[in-house]
Amino acid sequence: MYSFQDLGGDSITLKPEGTAPVCRAYIQHGMANLPQPVRLFYENPHFRYERPQAGRVRQHHQFGVEIIGDPSPQVDAEVIELGWTYLSSLGLQGLTLKINSIGDSECRPAYMELLGTYLAEHESSICEDHQKRYKTNPLRVLDCKKRSCLSVSAEAPSSVDHLCDACREHFEGLRSTLDDLVEAGAMAPYTVDNRLVRGLDYYNRTVFEFEPTEEKSQSTLLGGGRYDPLIEILGGKPTPGIGFGSGVERVMLNLKAQGIEVPAARPLDIICVHVGDNARRKLIILAATLRAAGKSVIVASEGRSMKSQMRYANNSGARYALILGDRDLEQGEATLRPLTTDAPEKQVALDAAAIATEVT
Repeated sequence: MYSFQDLGGDSITLKPEGTAPVCRAYIQHGMANLPQPVRLFYENPHFRYERPQAGRVRQHHQFGVEIIGDPSPQVDAEVIELGWTYLSSLGLQGLTLKINSIGDSECRPAYMELLGTYLAEHESSICEDHQKRYKTNPLRVLDCKKRSCLSVSAEAPSSVDHLCDACREHFEGLRSTLDDLVEAGAMAPYTVDNRLVRGLDYYNRTVFEFEPTEEKSQSTLLGGGRYDPLIEILGGKPTPGIGFGSGVERVMLNLKAQGIEVPAARPLDIICVHVGDNARRKLIILAATLRAAGKSVIVASEGRSMKSQMRYANNSGARYALILGDRDLEQGEATLRPLTTDAPEKQVALDAAAIATEVT
């Protein structure tokens, strides 16, 4: 984590991820009293003090969703399908979905002991870092991308083979729902990967990740899982939850690698050009009414000539210029001039509904 001492001597840690803060907010603001489950999303910066490299920066932005208050495997499938929809809607191709179940407090201790025994037998073959750490958290060895650990974890005991009845039933329910979604064409096929884990203790049962076709050490585009114990750990009542997080910078890198252009921002609808103080006051009112009708409108700054305002309108990329002079006020009409097409200009009534109809 990115921790430091501030000028007052207090120890400060910048927010490293989004799930725990969302769960804290769920408790603090009484969301348990809302109809359950509660569906939430966020997009904000996070900070981790790691060596910067491609796809991993100290300040990164994360888009995430959480569903809190429903333990069913169908909700797990809903979150996974939402992750697929998010990535595929951006135009990304060749996505791979991996899922796993890491059990819960009932069955995981026995599996951890079995995994620890296996790793002890292969201690000399795993990487130097995990030779020191596997005794306290053997699951992290399965998550290691170094070649030595990959060869060992490939033959390691699988968590899905050592689930209790409740976790096995939950995982089978998830797979059944995902199979239905795949058959319906709502998402891509998936694989079960016994090396897919989460290093934090509050994760349980379902874990999943989306990766691009070309796997790298930092290739995960979106990852998530179930965290049923977390809200109780933070002081709330036992409440199930599941969600995912997706690194925006990493998604951008993959969009660039696949040559996918980010859609251009929607152009401004109207620039209001005025000649005279009374005309400008009328346009300010019209602009506000047009915005309320869903149009994007800007009134050009006062003190500029009409020529200067029109130059500004043309350079802004706006679709139309709405031109009004003090003399036009007496006639109750303004000129609507297209700026991006060869269509002729026309006179329009000084009425927001009439102008909005013309600006389609």
